[in-house]
Amino acid sequence: MKDKMDSNYKVGDLIYDANIYDGLNSEIADLPFYSRWLKKKKNGNILELCCGTGRLTIPLAKEGYNISGVDFTSSMLEQAKVKASEEGLDIPFIEADIRTLDLPEKYDLIFIPFNSIHHLYKNDDLFKTFNAVKNHLKEGGVFLLDCFNPNIQFIVEGEKEQKEIAQYTTKDGRAVLIKQIMRYESTTQINRIEWHYYINGEFDSIQNLDMRLFYPQELDSYLESNGFNIINKFGNFEEEAFSDNSEKQIFVCQ
Repeated sequence: MKDKMDSNYKVGDLIYDANIYDGLNSEIADLPFYSRWLKKKKNGNILELCCGTGRLTIPLAKEGYNISGVDFTSSMLEQAKVKASEEGLDIPFIEADIRTLDLPEKYDLIFIPFNSIHHLYKNDDLFKTFNAVKNHLKEGGVFLLDCFNPNIQFIVEGEKEQKEIAQYTTKDGRAVLIKQIMRYESTTQINRIEWHYYINGEFDSIQNLDMRLFYPQELDSYLESNGFNIINKFGNFEEEAFSDNSEKQIFVCQ
């Protein structure tokens, strides 16, 4: 989530190039999980926060869900609207900051997918977001959230050398190569990630994708202290119990 109000947010602009984003983020392994839980609110109003270009919003709308998407980045939403139109779908896409969200409706289910909370770098940002979610949930509504389970060994290895993490061609014909190096800050719990972009065989730029890490007991406590009851906590999208070896933290809350 890009931020124009706080200079401490360091996500690079190229990361929000909609075609480059779509080329990298075509995986929808999380779709069956969200679809299963949305079925419990099949006829309800659904809200996806940090929807990007509609990676999940559009296929879920095609399944018949009454879903709206919110994102802060206009270029992403423009791409989402084009993709939805191509599918013959009329999906409300709303440009808004999830920390200060103020919509006229309440929803039966709200979800923040795809590790998006890692771009809420300060506790105050996270707590404002949780409060906004509460304010938009109906009585008995469900809140779903997924993020990484911090892996210290992965971070240590990632600091040693630059590694290639992606190579693909965008919809508009650009050959993209991304190499990554990272550095972890203990004081802020932010993993400072640099993505080095090579486009059409030439170096283009270094883009920042900083990610605030949330440790398991910490995030459990934050959710509970902000008024959520954790119904389930899974370690993957197949709904296996969360454990030491889990890559993900996936929450089902009320």
